[in-house]
Amino acid sequence: MLWAGRSAIEIAAAVRQGVVTAETVVEQHLGVIAERDPGVGAFRVVRAAALDEARAVQQRADLADLPLAGVPVAVKDNLEVAGESTRVGSAATDDVPAAMDHETVARLRAAGAVVVGLTNLPELGLVAFGDSAYGTVRNPWDASRTAGGSSSGSAAAVAAGMVPVALGNDGMGSLRIPGACCGVLAIKPGASLVPPPSDDWRGLSENGPLAATAADLSLMLSVLAADPALAEAWRGGRRQEPRPPMLRSIWADDDQVWEPPPPHDSPEPFDLRLAYAPQPLPVGLLMDGEFQAAVRGAAETLRVAGHTIVEHGRLPAWLGPATIATWLARASEAADGLDGRRLERRSRALARAGHTLARLGLDGARGRKRWQDFGADRWFGDADVLITPVLATIPPPADRWGDRGLVRNVLANVRYAPATGPWNMCGWPAMTVPIATHSSGLPIGVQLVAPPGGEPHLLGLAAQLQSAHPLIRPPGLSY
Repeated sequence: MLWAGRSAIEIAAAVRQGVVTAETVVEQHLGVIAERDPGVGAFRVVRAAALDEARAVQQRADLADLPLAGVPVAVKDNLEVAGESTRVGSAATDDVPAAMDHETVARLRAAGAVVVGLTNLPELGLVAFGDSAYGTVRNPWDASRTAGGSSSGSAAAVAAGMVPVALGNDGMGSLRIPGACCGVLAIKPGASLVPPPSDDWRGLSENGPLAATAADLSLMLSVLAADPALAEAWRGGRRQEPRPPMLRSIWADDDQVWEPPPPHDSPEPFDLRLAYAPQPLPVGLLMDGEFQAAVRGAAETLRVAGHTIVEHGRLPAWLGPATIATWLARASEAADGLDGRRLERRSRALARAGHTLARLGLDGARGRKRWQDFGADRWFGDADVLITPVLATIPPPADRWGDRGLVRNVLANVRYAPATGPWNMCGWPAMTVPIATHSSGLPIGVQLVAPPGGEPHLLGLAAQLQSAHPLIRPPGLSY
C-alpha cells in the first residue's frame, strides 16, 4: 500500500495501530522525493539518517501515544536540525552541523515525526521567490513559475506530495505567500504561541506549519504549540477535547488492508462575524480580478455556513511604506556579520538600502508601533476574522532573481505579494487556504486574519472552506 499522498492523520493512526511501520512510510516518501524533486528543487538536503530515525520511532515505548507517529516532515533550512548544517539559502553561512534541534524541530520529533530533509529558501529568507545558491524551487503547478518564498521548498514539497506536512516560518508572508502559490494551507501563528526562529526579525517572524488539509494543519500546529486542544480546532473554531483516532485494519490472505477513519471528520457549525476585503491594498496597487472574486466566493461560502458577513475597505496608505522600510531594515540586520563577497547581488542591494534607511531614521519602527498600538485593532473593527487575497497577481517566473538588483526585486515582490506583511507588523495570526484555480491554471489562496488568540477560528473556517471547495492538487501528479 502506498502511503505517500495520505494525510499525516492517516499515517500516524496507521503507525500507532501497527498497520504499517514508520520505516516503510519514510522509505516510500524518500522514493517519491527521489522521483519528483529533481523537477521541483524543494530540498537542499535529503537525510540519509531518516530511515534509521524511523526505525527508532518504531521502537519507542510510547509509540501508541505519538500524535505524529512515523509522519515524514520537511524542515525549512533556517531552522536547526541536529547533525545538519543550517545554510539559510546562502553560501555565506557556515557549513557547520547544528549541535541540537531548534525547539520546534525537537517538538516534532518528540511527537514521532521523522525529518526527511531540509528545504530550500531564498538567501536569508529575504524575498518571496525560491531561488538561491542551492537552486531554484519551482512551482509544482507550473515549473516555469516560482513556488513563492521564503518557505519555498516547504510549500512545494507538500504540494508535490513529497511530504504530508512541513515546517517553515513567516516574517513578512513567508508561509502564506508560498502556500498560496503552491495551493496548500499555511498558518502564521500569533506572537508567543510557537517558539520563534533563532533570528525572529525583531518579533516579526513566527514558525508555523504547512499542510494539504485543515485537519493536518491543526494537528501539526498543536504539536508546535504544545497545546493538544488545537489539534481539534479545525472542527469548529473552538478549542475542544481531542477525539481518539478511529482506525480499522482487516486481514485477508495474510495481506493487510487499511481503511481510513470513517467520514465523521467534518467541521461543526459555529457563528462568527467575518469581514471581507476583495481589494485591501492602498490606491495605486492593483489586485487581480480573479483573486478578488475568490475572496467574494469565500465570503459567500461562509455566509451560507451561518456566519455574519460584512464588507471591508482598504488598508491605511501609510502602512505600505512602513512595511517596506521594516522589511529592508531586517534585510540589513540579516546580512550583518556575513562575508558580503559571498552574498548574492540581491541580498547586498537589499542590505544597503536597509542601512541607508536606518541612518535616515526611516526603518519602519514608528509605523510598526503605530499599527501595533491602535491602528490594526481600529481598522479591523468588530470582526472576528478578515478575509483578503494573499497575492495580488499570479506568481512571477522561476528565474534567478538573486542575480538582479534592488529595484527589480522590490517591485516584483511588492506587485505580487503586498497583502501579507501588515499582519507581521502587528503580530496577529494569519493563514492561507486554497479555494480555487486561476485561469492561468495556478491555485488561488485566500488569506484569513484574526486578532491575537484567534488561531482556532482560522482553523475552523479553513475546514469549512475546504469542505465546500474540495482539495485541489497540481495536475499530472498521482497520489
